[in-house]
Amino acid sequence: MKFPSIFRTAKPMRFDIKPRYYDPVKEEINQRTAKIKRELQADGKLPLENEDSDVLNRDYGSSIRGSFTQGSPIKGRTASMVTSAGMIRLVIFIVLLGAFFGYVYLGPDALYTMLFIFMGGGLVYLFFRLKGKSRR
Repeated sequence: MKFPSIFRTAKPMRFDIKPRYYDPVKEEINQRTAKIKRELQADGKLPLENEDSDVLNRDYGSSIRGSFTQGSPIKGRTASMVTSAGMIRLVIFIVLLGAFFGYVYLGPDALYTMLFIFMGGGLVYLFFRLKGKSRR
């Protein structure tokens, strides 16, 4: 007997495979007729047709071609220099390097000075950012 509960218990996943029928002879015939049709169209013996409407005889090419260049930051630099990840990493690296050498040469006073400088810079940035939003 099952007790009522407000929590849903997980049920085991079921394996469900739906087989697809594949006929290699029919596939080869379709590819050969499409190739012959393209050759005849190239020779001018058959009129050119719209290839998008003929789905069965379409020769499928690589869909990955050009995919990596579409999203590359080099093509359309929409991000500014300040928001790019490389620039942020560079600034963090310089700050950490400065804090390390400042602590080694000047002691903990250098860390406190850097902390106050960055907190002041952050407050100034926040002030100008909020001031710009209030005008809109």
